[in-house]
Amino acid sequence: MTGRQGPALSRRSLIGAGLGAATLAAAGSGQALAAGSPDARPASAPARAHAFLAAAMDAYPDHGSLRLTQSYTDQAGLFSTAFTYDNALAVLAHLATRTSDGLARATALGDALLYAQLHDPAHDDGRLRQAYNVGPYTFYDGSPQPDGFVRPDGTVNVGTQFGFTGTAVGDMAWAGIALGALARRTGARRFLTGAVRIGEWIERNGRTDEPLGGYKFGVDGANQKLPFTSTEHNTDLICLFGRLARLTGDRVWRERRARAEAFVRRMWEPDGGFFYTGTNDGVTVNKSPVPEDTQTWTHLAFSSRTRRYARSLDWAAAELAVVDHAQRPNSTVPAGQSYEGVTFSSASLVANEDAPIAAGQPKPDRNGVWFEGTAHLALALRDRGARGDETRARRLLVSLERAQELLGGGQTVGGRALPERAGVVSASSPLDTGFGFGYYPYRHTGATAWHVMAAARYNPLRA
Repeated sequence: MTGRQGPALSRRSLIGAGLGAATLAAAGSGQALAAGSPDARPASAPARAHAFLAAAMDAYPDHGSLRLTQSYTDQAGLFSTAFTYDNALAVLAHLATRTSDGLARATALGDALLYAQLHDPAHDDGRLRQAYNVGPYTFYDGSPQPDGFVRPDGTVNVGTQFGFTGTAVGDMAWAGIALGALARRTGARRFLTGAVRIGEWIERNGRTDEPLGGYKFGVDGANQKLPFTSTEHNTDLICLFGRLARLTGDRVWRERRARAEAFVRRMWEPDGGFFYTGTNDGVTVNKSPVPEDTQTWTHLAFSSRTRRYARSLDWAAAELAVVDHAQRPNSTVPAGQSYEGVTFSSASLVANEDAPIAAGQPKPDRNGVWFEGTAHLALALRDRGARGDETRARRLLVSLERAQELLGGGQTVGGRALPERAGVVSASSPLDTGFGFGYYPYRHTGATAWHVMAAARYNPLRA
């Protein structure tokens, strides 16, 4: 998800320190007092992150209570786009707060995902699209988009103007993970039913008998199957299928989990201590670029069961480490500030800083910090708990908190001002992922949700 000015592509369409759960209880209703108000008190960083998620969810009150969360602030140029992946993360982050408001919001978002399953304008097979529109806007060509999440005819408002109409296995898996978490927390059968429908769609549309095995990428907007197989997606399935096995008691999910896990294991590079990104043809391993999330998510999904792969965190922390500051070429970080963390992939470190990321986009900063990845690295280090991991994780959390304090000020969602110092930008400066799209310094639901989960030590990928 790019935050680009104008038409954009998604990664998934193309292929204070020491914070814990107790601090999240202060989030209350999710509203942080504005700085300088008579009753203002310093809100915790997780409470302000939760306030951003609440504001992004409530941005279009005139369009009904059935709603999803806008993914990026208005300034990103994606208008009211709500990515399925971001909303799955928002469900999990709200659950991580362990407050009544968090549970209510997670439940509402879960019900919106279920509604999307049942009211797709073209399909009745349990799929979710890459993204939806959740509020009105006028597109760049002057064409209006007047509806909210639910159109007047009762169908959901698929993100057609940006082409976000395909269905990716990874997006589906994360939605299923979120619905499974809701089923476990609430005991409501409808959430488990929705998660099972997602799992069955993936089995029908993603399973492959190619030599490397696993589950393929999904389908495009024309319902044509995509040829790629992603380490990231199959990692997500380790959790989803494992969770469905536990919740349903059906052994078939264990077999499917094993299939996804076998693919991920085949992507391991033992000499380097990292996971490759996947395969483009089902036969040959794609060895470049190497992304960050295949290192952190694999650990979170395998967790303590498979210690041999824990080196992937050290690879990510060392090989993708960056520090962004105003003196860097193309940095947009204000003078006197600096941020540390990790970048998106090995390709981000060698991006051409003399050329725009894409037509009409700024030039990249090789040291741009990808805050979403920085957050799940912090969480994975806390989960591993080896010597020095907590110290390293806290340094990353401090950087995230500073970004929430100082970057992305004055941005809006649905034309409405956000709570002060709330929400984490997706990147400290324009960042080229190496996969055909970029991240930019706009406040982002996904990055903010991962920050909440890292602060709460909440592992969303543990089955």
